[in-house]
Amino acid sequence: MSSNPSLTDLEVQRAQLHADLVAVGDFRPGSLSAVMRRCGKPTCACADPGHPGHGPQYILTKKVENKTVSVHLKAGPELEKVGGEVANYKRFKSLVGELIEVSEEICEARPVSPLAEDAPPTGSSPEAAGPSISVAALARSHPVHCLVA
Repeated sequence: MSSNPSLTDLEVQRAQLHADLVAVGDFRPGSLSAVMRRCGKPTCACADPGHPGHGPQYILTKKVENKTVSVHLKAGPELEKVGGEVANYKRFKSLVGELIEVSEEICEARPVSPLAEDAPPTGSSPEAAGPSISVAALARSHPVHCLVA
C-alpha cells in the first residue's frame, strides 16, 4: 500500500484482519521446548559425558496467575495438537497487533463528523448546558471504541 492509504483501503484491510482472526482456530499461550535429561544413575549410559541424555521430553511452559507452569507432553498427537495451538496463539497476537495499528490509522484518517463541527463549543453557555463534566470523567463513563465498523 502507499504511504498514506485511503480510509477505504484501511477499512478493507481491517475487514481482512477480522476475517483472519476468525480463521485462527483454537489457540493457547505458552512456549514449547524439547529437553534432554540425565537420570542421575551412575551406571546408566547417560552418565557418559558424550551421551546426550534421555529424551527428548517435550514441555509446554506458560504463565498461570503470574507463576510459571510447566506441562509435560507426550510425543505424537498430543504434541502436534499443542504445537498447533501455540502457533495459532502467536498468529493471533500478530493479527491483533496489526489490527490495532490499522484501527489507529483509521481513527486518524476518519474525518470529524460534520455535526460535531456545527455544534457550539462546550462551555459557551453554562446555564443551557447543565452541570459540567470533565472529558476524563466522560471517557470513563462512556468508553468509545474505534474498532467497531
